[in-house]
Amino acid sequence: MTETIKNRYEFVLLFDVENGNPNGDPDAGNMPRIDAETGLGLVTDVCLKRKIRNYVDIVKDAAPGYDIYVREGGVLNTQHKKAYSALGLEPNTKEKKMPKDAKKAEELTRFMCHNFFDIRAFGAVMTTEVNCGQVRGPVQLNFARSIDPIVQQEITITRMAVTSEKDAEKKDREMGRKHIIPYALYRVEGFISAFLAKKTDFHEGDLQLLWEALINMFDHDRSAARGKMAARKLFIFKHESPLGNAPAYKLFDLITVIRKDTTRPARTFTDYEIVVDMANLPKGVELFERQ
Repeated sequence: MTETIKNRYEFVLLFDVENGNPNGDPDAGNMPRIDAETGLGLVTDVCLKRKIRNYVDIVKDAAPGYDIYVREGGVLNTQHKKAYSALGLEPNTKEKKMPKDAKKAEELTRFMCHNFFDIRAFGAVMTTEVNCGQVRGPVQLNFARSIDPIVQQEITITRMAVTSEKDAEKKDREMGRKHIIPYALYRVEGFISAFLAKKTDFHEGDLQLLWEALINMFDHDRSAARGKMAARKLFIFKHESPLGNAPAYKLFDLITVIRKDTTRPARTFTDYEIVVDMANLPKGVELFERQ
């Protein structure tokens, strides 16, 4: 492992969706998530973390130190047992407690941090029957929110086949529904703590992999439901110190997204102008743009 990161970071990611559903709400028939008061679209932090995990899993292909803790269809207790096995310990599944030896308990949590990228990045609560403790990760994301109110559309689709022989006696096709947004540009803001990075050993290589994942994750998450999604711009604020040189909100306020023509609906990324106020960038903070 290389040295843990020494600087605080904030970042802003702009991504868009065309004719797709970026994050369905299971409590609303899987319609695109929406803020009921403003009509703005929402994408949860959990949804975005899932895409980051999947990208890292593809790129690293289970390389040492880059296993994924929260896998689709995975069993968390099975992941925890890897730590106990590596340290030659038996889990106390009845009392759900870690070893009384504080050093052994710390080693279990440290093993999980060293071996799972998403624990190093996002942290994890591992206090299940096979207890490995808990740790808060340095990388945190807000919900993504669309720049403008979204229009949820329910499209009728047709499948030119039926499910069973009994169905075939009455019909020759099936009707269904598909939920889409014609177009929306989303903005998500994130935070990276150098102090919490020390607790999970989140290092410079992890940081560069995170930037890479944010830029490329949608290109490896294609499905008929999600339509065309793309990361458009990534703005990275780097503080010269671990503590930071300016409040996060002041940095986020430097980036403004403006729709060029408000008389018609936005349908492409070029319908927006991205304004970056470099003149008011606080001292001790650098701004990098990646796309």
